[in-house]
Amino acid sequence: MAIGSVNGDIVILDAITGSQTATLSGHTKAVNSLNFSPDGKLLVSGSNDTTVKLWDMQTGGVIHTFLGHTHWVWSVSISADCTMIASGSLDHTIYLWDIQKGECQCIIKQQNVRSVSFFPNIPQCLLSISNNKVWQWNINGHQIGPTCDGSYISFSSDGTQFVSCNETTVVVQNSTSGVVLAKFHMTQGTVYCCCLSPDNKLIAVAVGSTAYIWDVTRSEPHLVGTFIGHTQDISFLTFSSSSSLITTSYDHSVKFWQIGTLDHIEADPKPTSLTSADINSITLQANDNAFITSDSDGIVRTWDILTGNCKSSFQTPAKYPCWSDVQLINGKLVLFWSADEKINIWDIEKEELLLTINEPGCLDKFWISGDRSRIFTRSGKFIYALSIQTGEIVGKVEVMGSDVPESLSVDGSKVWVRFPNSTYQGWDFGAPGSPPVKLPNTPPYKLHPNGTVLWDNVLHGVKDRATGKVIFQLPKGYGKPFYVQWNDQCLVVYCKFTQVLILDFTHVFH
Repeated sequence: MAIGSVNGDIVILDAITGSQTATLSGHTKAVNSLNFSPDGKLLVSGSNDTTVKLWDMQTGGVIHTFLGHTHWVWSVSISADCTMIASGSLDHTIYLWDIQKGECQCIIKQQNVRSVSFFPNIPQCLLSISNNKVWQWNINGHQIGPTCDGSYISFSSDGTQFVSCNETTVVVQNSTSGVVLAKFHMTQGTVYCCCLSPDNKLIAVAVGSTAYIWDVTRSEPHLVGTFIGHTQDISFLTFSSSSSLITTSYDHSVKFWQIGTLDHIEADPKPTSLTSADINSITLQANDNAFITSDSDGIVRTWDILTGNCKSSFQTPAKYPCWSDVQLINGKLVLFWSADEKINIWDIEKEELLLTINEPGCLDKFWISGDRSRIFTRSGKFIYALSIQTGEIVGKVEVMGSDVPESLSVDGSKVWVRFPNSTYQGWDFGAPGSPPVKLPNTPPYKLHPNGTVLWDNVLHGVKDRATGKVIFQLPKGYGKPFYVQWNDQCLVVYCKFTQVLILDFTHVFH
């Protein structure tokens, strides 16, 4: 399942489990429309950046970017034989793109194009919706057949039927003959979107934030299910099987519903979050070419460094924590977070609380030492080292001066605080049990493991240690990095609340 987000990313979810499997980045503005090819190997997307992109779902890469529209691309569709793409835009045009040539074959001029859709079983024909009318076209741009009323349309999976809605009326028709197979009215309000189940027996209808399931196998269609749980309007719905429904909403969530056989009302299944939640921590897992993130929604994800795709995700209890960090300790993926004046340590895979530690005061952010034995944190003008095994305070230093530090950073056993005037104080806590040793008041540098290059916190970039030559400098638009980590191959830089940069020695990608 592919879902477009307002920041331009495309989130790929497993339609059965709801877990995030990948994130496709390439668009620079909101993604409005997505359509898979019948075999699932291709994905086409349309965006507010006026482009249409064709994606290879096996690699997550862009096959081609189609340029031509001058306004937002509102709807896209790929033909059943994977030779054509149709895109409808607010520039009052429908573009028909030849996939193999990568160029526009035909332009149809039409006002207020809301939707375009190829027939699933007739690659040479498509439908469009304009001004609450449904139009039929061939791939040469010629209108075929009469228009009919409708503000939304969806085909059955086998292409033999389609369902359309117009205000409060829902109609099911035969795709070839146009014969009306079922028709009913929604007294609950205006229908925004609808779809047919894979066996063509059920219709899902969205009205506001509620989804309704209708049985259309009888002469008189009747309501069999009402799904309540979204806090804002439903933006899209689709059947993942004849007995399960997926809904997305402007409340930034996806819900997975089971459909019963009797009249019933279902409320609020566990949602899958789609928000670009603030990232609380980044951990580089060098041996596995992966990094791990935790965010303010309590979701922990592991990511492949080379592709940028999400490998796995875990929902944890740590929603809106003061601060969190996630580490791989003794083979366990463990999340640390602060809440209710306690530090909580949680085994993600087993979903169990390992330890709760009383906070030594009002905590700022905290980090895990390089050897995974201690938690470093700051409270006011004091820096504490806490044992991960026992929760006891095993080290403490007082920050000197009248100013209160604004940030804390950790490199192995070394801890640094940064002041508003860009000066630093640092201590090396050494091995567990040894007293902290004061470090020179110079900015901290993160050396690459081979020792030849380093990350300079003042420069916000990478430079050669011997010559001082700047190899890379972070663009000004990214601001000050929150955290950086090296491994043998690359550098992970967490710079914006929802963005991570991955740098290797030849190029930068994110």
